[in-house]
Amino acid sequence: MTVYDVIIVGGGPAGLNAAVVLGRCRRNVLLFDKGTQRNLSSSGLRNYLTRDNIVPSDFLSIAYKEIKKYRVKTTLAEIVHAEKLQNNLFIARDGTGSKYYSRKFLIATGLKDNIPAIPGIENFYGKSIFHCPYCDGWEVREKIIGIYAKNRNGFELAISMKTWSQHVTLYTDRRNYLKPLEKEVLQKKNIRVVAEKIIALEGKPGRLSRILLDNDKKERCDALFFVNGYEQQCNIAKSLGCNMTKKGVVITNRLQQANIPGLYVAGDVSKDMQFVVVAAAEGAKAGVSINKELQKEDFKAR
Repeated sequence: MTVYDVIIVGGGPAGLNAAVVLGRCRRNVLLFDKGTQRNLSSSGLRNYLTRDNIVPSDFLSIAYKEIKKYRVKTTLAEIVHAEKLQNNLFIARDGTGSKYYSRKFLIATGLKDNIPAIPGIENFYGKSIFHCPYCDGWEVREKIIGIYAKNRNGFELAISMKTWSQHVTLYTDRRNYLKPLEKEVLQKKNIRVVAEKIIALEGKPGRLSRILLDNDKKERCDALFFVNGYEQQCNIAKSLGCNMTKKGVVITNRLQQANIPGLYVAGDVSKDMQFVVVAAAEGAKAGVSINKELQKEDFKAR
């Protein structure tokens, strides 16, 4: 039975950066990636020095080339189950039933957005429809921006977008979660609230231009930001018994350790600050922390 030093589940910036650190520590690492990174639809990464606007697939391609020289083993498979055994080893099983064992386990699977069910949204998502103003606000500065918040309160995001544009409209799609005071603030900030149902989104491929309402009215809109929540890419963290926040992310300490000894979590799956550069940094921290724990165990075993 092959026992790896570390199994990493998730091939995004967190998992890949952890793999680099651990590979350079001469650890026997196996990384699983099912290829469903959250930002694959994006036109480019932002807020990452030296990598500004790089296409996510190009970023991943460079990363995979770099980890090869450190002999990190990678596989495009999905881990469907994981648990900690009584002998303190972790066991992971993929979709084919194959089993893998490791001394330490790192979850870096990230999150996935709950994309609103608006007809035509798939033509614009990641290009002119977004969820993060810090990632895409600069690219649509001073354009006509819409905020979509059907099932949630969009007040905070609507106010925030005034940093990037004076032309902001909040679309509630027949729902109303706004408090009276919030409505007053929006009015003072010249942010319109449109309650009519959205029938469709129109524009050229990748470029939103109009929102069609059920009263046959069309409103110009260059970019749409939505508030619709997110969820874990997989349930491994929950099934392993990780403590979670109310927002559904894993609680870790400053070294990326979860509440299960030997289990580490890094990236969007563990924190609310969901930037690629932050995920990569957390992966590096997790890699160092894991290696130190392995060093302690190796020293005691002598």
